[in-house]
Formats: sequence, C-alpha cells, structure tokens
Amino acid sequence: MITAMDVERAAARIAGRVRHTPVITLSEGDLGLSCPATLKLELLQHSGSFKPRGAFNRMLSAELPAAGVIAASGGNHGAAVAYAAQELGVPAEIYVPELTPKMKLDRIASYGAKVVRTGATYAEAFQASQAQQAETGALQVHAYDHQDVLAGQGTVGQEFEADAPGLTHLLVAVGGGGLIGGIAAWFGERVQVIAVEPELCPALHDALARGAPTEAPVGGVAADSLGARQVGGLMFDVARRHIRTAVLVPDEAIRAAQHAVWDRLRLVAEPGGATALAALLSGAWRPPAGARVGVLVCGANTDPATVTG
Repeated sequence: MITAMDVERAAARIAGRVRHTPVITLSEGDLGLSCPATLKLELLQHSGSFKPRGAFNRMLSAELPAAGVIAASGGNHGAAVAYAAQELGVPAEIYVPELTPKMKLDRIASYGAKVVRTGATYAEAFQASQAQQAETGALQVHAYDHQDVLAGQGTVGQEFEADAPGLTHLLVAVGGGGLIGGIAAWFGERVQVIAVEPELCPALHDALARGAPTEAPVGGVAADSLGARQVGGLMFDVARRHIRTAVLVPDEAIRAAQHAVWDRLRLVAEPGGATALAALLSGAWRPPAGARVGVLVCGANTDPATVTG
C-alpha cells in the first residue's frame, strides 16, 4: 500500500513539471451550496485534468526505453501521458475506446502522440495496448493501477491541505481509483475522503459493498473519464482502510453541477470533473454540522458548447 511518504517523494520528483492549481472558497449559498466549501481547481492543470501528476511520476521513476511510452485511456490519461512524453522528449502511443469524444482525441494528438481507437470500452483498449507493449517494449503507463501513478495523483491532496488547512471532509470523483487512492493515502485518517461516482459507473461503490474489486456497469455522461469497469487493486487496499463513504449521483445532478460551475464561476468542467461537486449540490452527500468541506474539480476536457450553450 502506498504511503504519505510515497506522495512526498512524488511531489519532489514532479516539482516544476505540474501546476500548483488554485483553490477558491465559496460561502454558503454560492452555487446553491448548503455550507461553505473550498474547491480545488485541478481542471486548470496541464492537459486539462489532474492526470499529468501520475504520468510524470511514473515516467520520471523509470528508465524510458527508446520505444517511449504506451497507455490506454478514456481520454484524460492519454492526454496527460502524451503531454508528459512530449515534455520529456519520448514518443507516446495511446489506445482509446471508440466512445472517446473527438475533443479528447484531438487533445491527445496535439501533443504529438500516436492515437489508436479500438474497442468499445477502456478495458478493451487496455488489452490492445498490452499486446502492443509486448511487441515494442514501450513503458506501460497505467491509468490508475500503479504505485507511482497513485503517488503522483496523491500530490493533489498534499497541495490541497497546504492551501486549505483544516478540512474535515473531501469529496473526490472516482473512475479507476488512482486519484482517490493517492489522496486517501496522503490524508490517512486526518480527513474523511468521500468517494463520488455516477450511478451508471459504480465501480468503487460496488467494490466496497462486496469487499473486493468487481466488474461494474459503465455508462452515462461521465463514462469517458470515470468509466472503469473495476477499480484497481492497489487503490482498493487504500480504500478499504481509509474510505468509509461512497455515494452515487445521477447524470442529471452532474449536468447541473457543470452548469452551476459555468454560471457562477465561468469555468468549464467536464462531467467527470463536476461529479464530486454534484454530490454536494444535489444532497446525495450531506455534510455534518461544523464540517469544513473540500471539493476537487478535477477535469475540463469537454466541448464548451455542452456546458455554456
């Protein structure tokens, strides 16, 4: 299981490679909130999501082969790996499922990576990437189930705590679990980390209920970023120790959160990026009295017209 020390080492390793993203504290009533909340705007990170943190830490922790790096992704991880590879001067090959939006495909390609569309789901794209990796010897950069990736994502939590000390609860969206796994490893028992997933992508919710990672359905508006068939084993070791609450939100609540962020903050959040906030705005999770709540807004890769129109 990764530790806070792993996160500290990751932070030192990727320093200067990623942005220290800002926080904004909202008062009760802002965005329709039932209590004050502090938002960390990780949607302003390089490539439009938190993912470069894990990508850089994985790549800087390994010897990069001449074949470069390879990854499977629903979109955001692929863009992050492509961006990191471009910065480090190595080739990248990204496998994505057919459902990946064109905007995300274009973002990946803009960083010079080779993009291969294959399979109906992330799992199928990942299998194809594994076959290709066996032939080329490229470094596999897993989207969420690797210790260096989890530790890199955990640096979000370290930054959040430094900029907003005293949080008691932190809402985090979950796909494969690399982000929340790294954050929970950083906080341990100091902060209650709340998992938030779409109703149609309940991988961690189902895993916690059954006591082990298990295959879950994948669908809905956030499937391209949160649509992992099951959570990673490494993050589940962290989750079963430190994550006690996993809530589900409907697609309608996610869309409403996207529109609230645009209407009041003039920021475009993708569905997965707004999912954690949706739990607070919709009442799917209700803070206890006296809670000091943090919310991670983790991604911006969507067509602005779907939010601002």
